Amino acid sequence: MLIAPLSVSRSSAMQLIDDSVAESTRVIGAISQRQPQTDEPTFDDIYEHGCAVIIRTLMKTGEGTRMIVQGVSRFKIVERLQDAPYLKARVEVIEEPEVPADQAEEIEALRRTVASLFDQAVALHPNLPDELQSLTSAVQEPGVFADLVAAHIPMATAEKQEILEILPIRERLRKLVEFLGREVRVLELTNRVQSEVSAELSKSQRDYYLREQLKAIQRELGMGDDTDEDLAEFRIKIDESGMSADALREANREYDRLRRINPGSPEYTVARTYLETMLALPWRAETPDNLDLVHARGVLDDEHYGLDKIKRRIVEFLAVRKVKTDGPVRQPILCFAGPPGVGKTSLGRSIAHALGREFVRISLGGMRDEAEIRGHRRTYIGSMPGQIIQGLRRAGTRNPVFVLDEIDKLGTDFRGDPASALLEVLDPQQNDTFRDHYVDAPFDLSNVFFVTTANRLDTIPAALRDRMEI
Repeated sequence: MLIAPLSVSRSSAMQLIDDSVAESTRVIGAISQRQPQTDEPTFDDIYEHGCAVIIRTLMKTGEGTRMIVQGVSRFKIVERLQDAPYLKARVEVIEEPEVPADQAEEIEALRRTVASLFDQAVALHPNLPDELQSLTSAVQEPGVFADLVAAHIPMATAEKQEILEILPIRERLRKLVEFLGREVRVLELTNRVQSEVSAELSKSQRDYYLREQLKAIQRELGMGDDTDEDLAEFRIKIDESGMSADALREANREYDRLRRINPGSPEYTVARTYLETMLALPWRAETPDNLDLVHARGVLDDEHYGLDKIKRRIVEFLAVRKVKTDGPVRQPILCFAGPPGVGKTSLGRSIAHALGREFVRISLGGMRDEAEIRGHRRTYIGSMPGQIIQGLRRAGTRNPVFVLDEIDKLGTDFRGDPASALLEVLDPQQNDTFRDHYVDAPFDLSNVFFVTTANRLDTIPAALRDRMEI
């Protein structure tokens, strides 16, 4: 049976121990209380089943008596004899039953299941020593094994009492499987929750420690924290950017948000990148057109042989611009259609050269995502503006010659239809308020000279063809 330490401090219990030792029997009954907080329990406050133990060693201290006891057998109270100075009763000793032959295999299977669950519980529980796992191999007798496991697993007193009162070995092992299975599940969940919390705390502590180290290094190098200087520079650039009212409102909102964000936060980088993109766009910057018709025709003739019809159309546009000075001029959307290698794309560069404008080119071949035109929303990780806004940013002016190459090779899939997005870009009645999803503010494309190229016209959507001069 189990050997365990036992401490007592009540005067009635200490007198019982003294009388037992004086009579040389050294055998007492150990019974659990129904309510542990009861100071002086009566027979009604204790269970009827208990365990007879032999006092092996005894040591008195100033706080009470400490003993090492060894369990002998189960018993049941059959008659109450006295209530004072300590409880005394006549008991019936309950012998450990034999293993029925027809239940031997089932009991062995249950014993192995209990052993496996017990090993898992010991491995998961922070307060159980690993040496307890040797119990599963050192004790083979199933009844004794069940009692040892029940004694060492943290369970409620009522549950341990239930195990003590179950006499058949098979039912005792089944109940242990139930209790141990629940305990293992609770321990696994507890450990998982603690690991997640610990990992989150460790990451936060690590980030804080690294930020403090960075600040200390910057102070040592005399660098200081330039966050305030960056914010002040952003403020000046926003005020001088010449943005539209809607764009200025959005930039101010993001600037106010940037001031409140910790520089170590990922959101700080997102907000800063957005402001840098907004400030890099040419809201007011544009290059003056060279309206010298002779010069323009000379540039076109020098760089391309033939193509008189196209050259005349370009010169006609310059003539209209030169005459009409009292308002905006509708920019034509030219589409150069022809086989590969005839100079469609290079002709767009010549137009830019003749006008004195910047030149931008993007290839539309194989493009299937609408976000390539309209940009990605800032809620997505790694979002960026569309190709139109990025091209204007590279050009540095709001009136470049913008070549949309291979417009006949646009694709369509579940991510959207880029051709439909181009309808707004190439419509002079709408593109003065083009809204990129990333910028999230209107941008005026009416001053951009769009030129498209195509090898075939039958693959271009009809609505898109109507917006172009082919």
